[in-house]
Amino acid sequence: MAERIPQRTANDSIPEIVSALEEFGVVRVDGMLDAPLLARFNAEIDEHLEAADPDRRLMNPLIEGFFGKATRHITGLAAKSPVFVDHVLCHPVLLGVCDAILLPSCARYQLNIAQVLDRGPGSEMQLLHRDELVWVHLFEQAWSSGPHPEVQVASMIALEDFSADAGATRIIPGSHRWPRERQPQLEETVAAEMPAGSAVLYLGSTVHGGGANTTPDRRRRGMHQSYTLGWLRTEENHYLTTPIETARSLPAQALDLLGYTAHDALMSGGGYLGSVDTADPRDLIERGTL
Repeated sequence: MAERIPQRTANDSIPEIVSALEEFGVVRVDGMLDAPLLARFNAEIDEHLEAADPDRRLMNPLIEGFFGKATRHITGLAAKSPVFVDHVLCHPVLLGVCDAILLPSCARYQLNIAQVLDRGPGSEMQLLHRDELVWVHLFEQAWSSGPHPEVQVASMIALEDFSADAGATRIIPGSHRWPRERQPQLEETVAAEMPAGSAVLYLGSTVHGGGANTTPDRRRRGMHQSYTLGWLRTEENHYLTTPIETARSLPAQALDLLGYTAHDALMSGGGYLGSVDTADPRDLIERGTL
């Protein structure tokens, strides 16, 4: 029998949440977004979801199969939703967990991707996978011999109630400790059922996949949001989805997380990544010269 997903609340201490995440590879955190905030966020993204084409062509047929034909999909949220910038991107629980998990391996971490995934009836079970393998070359070479530091903290935030039959994310607790060659089985997964406003946080090494939506008429709206080390290339190109004209109006913490700040590892013997004219781009933005 698969293990249950441990549960915490957004009011619990960060060490309590991190402890469960490190032990099980996943933790459900209730109360991440309260009802009024959730309503505002959903209202901001409604028009973008209405315009999203589930059948749009993506850059690779393999990606089309990964997301599924019945999924409405929006990205670039920092340029579409003030609520996302002010309350979700910089959520203290998410950042507190990233401080604990990611900062030991970088000078600063960054948003990897934030995308709303609205899975409609007929959506099939997604391939079970580990998110960290988007950087497969890192694991094939530098860390192929055994356990490695975590490079990603991910979350799926329920923007409406998640139920198993509507396609709740399926996760395998404990799979972050599996040997790389072990193949996951569907019966080992647990559906991350949860009320709207809750989230499951999981490590990049934890096996999971979107569930099948077997309902006749219900969609499952959730947001995948993940953070990674500041020296890795992100899945989403935030410099284009959040262009400089928009970035100039954002708070400093949001700029840091979107990659508009240099990764300065000089004091720990590393390098200085992402500079503009050998300066920190956030300093140039704040001075009005970029």
